[in-house]
Amino acid sequence: MATELPPERLRRTFDPAQITLPATEAPPGDSGIIGQQRAVAALRFGLNMVDGGFNIYAAGPPGIGKMTAVQAFIEELAQRRPTPSDWCYVNDFDDPYQPRALRLPPGRGRRLQQDVHMMIAHLRAELPRAFESDEYAARRDEVLHQLNSRREELLSQISERAARQGFVLQAGPVGIMIIPILNGEPLSDAAFQAMTPEQREELLHRRAMLQDELKQVMKQVRAAERVARQRMEEIDRQVVEYIVGGLIDDLQEQYADLPEVVAFLEAVQKDIQENPDPFRSGGQQQPSGEAQVDLASIPWLKELPFRKYQVNVLIDNSRQQGAPVVVEYNPTYPNLFGRIEKETHFGALYTDFLMIKPGSLHRANGGFLVIEAEDLLRDYFSWDGLKRALRTREIQIEELADRLGLTTVKSLRPQPIPLELKVILVGPPPPYYLLAAYDDEFSTLFKVKADFDISMPLNAENLHGSLHLFRRFCEREGLLSISNGAAARLLEHSLRLAEDQERLSTHFGALTDVVREANYWASQEGCDAILERHVTRALEEKVYRSNMIQARIQELIDRGIILIDTEGAKIGQINGLSVLSLGDYTFGRPSRISVSVGPGRGSILDIEREVKLGGPIHSKGVLILSGYLAERYGQERPLTLSARLVFEQSYEGVEGDSASAAELFALLSALAELPLRQGIAVTGSVNQRGEIQAVGGVNQKIEGFFDVCRLRGLTGEQGVLIPQANVQNLMLRSDVVEAVRKGQFHIWTALTIDEGIALLTGVPAGERDANGEYPPESVNGRVMARLRAFAERLREGGKTNESDKRREGEQNAQG
Repeated sequence: MATELPPERLRRTFDPAQITLPATEAPPGDSGIIGQQRAVAALRFGLNMVDGGFNIYAAGPPGIGKMTAVQAFIEELAQRRPTPSDWCYVNDFDDPYQPRALRLPPGRGRRLQQDVHMMIAHLRAELPRAFESDEYAARRDEVLHQLNSRREELLSQISERAARQGFVLQAGPVGIMIIPILNGEPLSDAAFQAMTPEQREELLHRRAMLQDELKQVMKQVRAAERVARQRMEEIDRQVVEYIVGGLIDDLQEQYADLPEVVAFLEAVQKDIQENPDPFRSGGQQQPSGEAQVDLASIPWLKELPFRKYQVNVLIDNSRQQGAPVVVEYNPTYPNLFGRIEKETHFGALYTDFLMIKPGSLHRANGGFLVIEAEDLLRDYFSWDGLKRALRTREIQIEELADRLGLTTVKSLRPQPIPLELKVILVGPPPPYYLLAAYDDEFSTLFKVKADFDISMPLNAENLHGSLHLFRRFCEREGLLSISNGAAARLLEHSLRLAEDQERLSTHFGALTDVVREANYWASQEGCDAILERHVTRALEEKVYRSNMIQARIQELIDRGIILIDTEGAKIGQINGLSVLSLGDYTFGRPSRISVSVGPGRGSILDIEREVKLGGPIHSKGVLILSGYLAERYGQERPLTLSARLVFEQSYEGVEGDSASAAELFALLSALAELPLRQGIAVTGSVNQRGEIQAVGGVNQKIEGFFDVCRLRGLTGEQGVLIPQANVQNLMLRSDVVEAVRKGQFHIWTALTIDEGIALLTGVPAGERDANGEYPPESVNGRVMARLRAFAERLREGGKTNESDKRREGEQNAQG
């Protein structure tokens, strides 16, 4: 027979007097991760593996605190790791479109930036004074004087030779012209034409010879100017070297242990020596072009010539203690890999190495990067770029338009930065399985899976950890202190969330939300602490805010619009229980299941499936009923029935097999012609052997039927039949438990269909005797008798059909 459960087994409670709230110091376990030993072991292994590819996917449903737990665990581990290097970008004077990356010990990147900035500021102040000094002017004047003297000497000599030849040299806008003279005056065109051909030819010949001499003289002048220019450049170089060399030497001594920095300083010195003009005027030179601008009104233009000497500190770890832990909540491609910003200068886009900005990979380099898996996978380029970076172990900053092959403005191609970090993806399990199945690179890059469970065993360690979490949460959030009674009520709610009397829920987000709401109600009452009644009210208020649909359905049942019987007994009709989920709220709803039977060929028609309202699991459950009937009643002769099953007043899809036991009870009732008690609702799935199997949502199902019975009036004969395996899942509401204690409501369990049908009909199921026959008045005996009757009708119907066909044949023959 089915077993009735006592009130003590319907809900596990905690005695507030036995509750001891621990101190908030020293979080229990590994970094406060409670009840997740499997995940902790995977995290510890993956984070400590040095070889490549052992990145981590932390899998678990939303709301169980994966991100918080992973971040806390990694931060504790990161403190014991070395602080990673600084990274800077500097100008490549040979190719400005490919800035160079410099790696420096932590803190020295910012110091290098300041040292170079101070050096350039010093040069901008000292070099103009050096170029304006009397000594520098005297040396330049000497060179210019020598150049002018040599130029005058050469031009004087050629002028004398020209005068002797009857010519005069005249400087013009296009050069020096050789003009013939006659009687001390330039030869006119008329006088030239009056000459004889021989005189003209002789004049032109002398002019040509003088022109060749003039070319040689001008060549010597240009050589003298070139020498003078070189001497002046040498003077400038000496001045610059005198001032710059000392500063560079001092910096090179400071950074002698960093060859790349020394090479950069040498390149800076070389470029300043070769291009001293910006320092000569202090950056006051005008830009090339027709328009002249007021530099005072455009500060960036004044600083533009000196930007190429600055240092762009991409990553500064001067304040970092241990390895960095970066959580990227918006993993777009620029946010991960950095960007090259641009500015508009005089209507044109401008960029340089100082506009290179870091991404999360740069900030996490040498440490740990945590990303929400679903957010990352929504951006294909981010996912593809991350895999490439992990595979090549370097970070390449590039324009996304370049990857798409789109035309874009000319930009930079910074030198890649070596990458060494651990990536932890946090997300639900389905993306992990999809990636493992369809992405060939995923399994080689993310070799560690950290599975977070939705519940944990109810033991001393996890109990202590949960209580510690409640107290620490209240202190961290500035809430009222939590009492022992409130803590006990929260633990009971944790069991309810886990749907298990032996396991606590790890859905800490839902539990802490209850604490917040309880704190609100305690504050409204002006209490000094959160009491048990405040937690209870928080839970009740949350239900009240969300159960409008449930209340409306119950009202329709109470008014008789949705037909549910809670009293009496009927043949082929039973109350099944289902669960409806409305986002954050789940409730149970009773549904009438009815069955009609008749003679047939052993078919059971699922009306829900026929109209495409039944899901595959529900259809499977109905088909199992055929297996049970064949196992129990079809061993000696074929089944001879036709049955139709339906959920009455069901206008939405039906899924799941938790109603298969109720459907089988209704089917047996219709075959045995025995009425079923309508005050008992049933949930449970069944196998072909007639064993009743566990189902989900058992608490909500029981409470849903209880609420309907309470609206109609509790008679003391009502209750719910559940699988024996679901007893450990019971965490019913206090009002349901109290009604059971008073005998107003009942909870029965059954292991088999025989046990359940005996309870529902009040008639024993019956066992086979030595001849293989069931007792005639038992349920199974009545079913067998009804099936035999169906078989006899089918035989009679078959004989009648044969007789009719034979008679019709004879009449046709006579005709």
